[in-house]
Amino acid sequence: MLFRSATLVHDDVVDDSNERRGFFSINALWKNKIAVLVGDYLLSKGLLLSVNNNDHDLLKIVSNAVRVMSEGELMQIEKARKLDIKEEIYFEIIRQKTASLIASCCACGAASSGANESVIAKMHEFGEMIGIAFQIKDDLFDYGPEGIIGKPVGIDIKESKMTLPLIHVLGKAPTSEKRRIINIVKNHNTENKKVKEVIAYVKNNGGIEYATMKMEEYKEKAYLILESFPENIYKRSLHDLVQFTIERDH
Repeated sequence: MLFRSATLVHDDVVDDSNERRGFFSINALWKNKIAVLVGDYLLSKGLLLSVNNNDHDLLKIVSNAVRVMSEGELMQIEKARKLDIKEEIYFEIIRQKTASLIASCCACGAASSGANESVIAKMHEFGEMIGIAFQIKDDLFDYGPEGIIGKPVGIDIKESKMTLPLIHVLGKAPTSEKRRIINIVKNHNTENKKVKEVIAYVKNNGGIEYATMKMEEYKEKAYLILESFPENIYKRSLHDLVQFTIERDH
């Protein structure tokens, strides 16, 4: 929980976001300097818990996740400048930025119970599948009803983030339309009327349906991994977690 909270605080600073699930973000209330320090404090507390309990295997998993998440954030910033993100790059970014965190949580759960390396690796992969599906669901929220999750519609577009629904429609758009949409995302992303044009274009050209299909694919991959485990209450809980990931409304 400390680790997750730290990443969210830092994420709001990087994204210059003033809201987090309908509430003011730390940086909105106390500015970036304090927000960064709070994030660092939470991260250090989480790491020290592992050290003090001699959970060095867990510390290794978590530290690796921090490295991967940082690499993903830097890659996203780099690509956002050029707006040249292809689908394979998108999936690599969300694997690093979001899925690596959930994967590390699943791996830590397995490691803390004394599971062998094979099971830990399998749970890490399971977490990656959930994480990717989770991020695609977040992408879809950007095109949903205003305020449904405490996040304004179109905020990803306003932040020049190339998410899966948009990437898909741009990949099959005529050159003139592609240039028009990219120009809006790059140069007119603070204009609500223009942002609504992009949202409408994505909805009218199959972006939502495609992203939903890909999300379902990763859900099925997660279920397939679970099939290798024996039936018990823990497996059923993980099954419910997968379902919640794609059905959640916040």
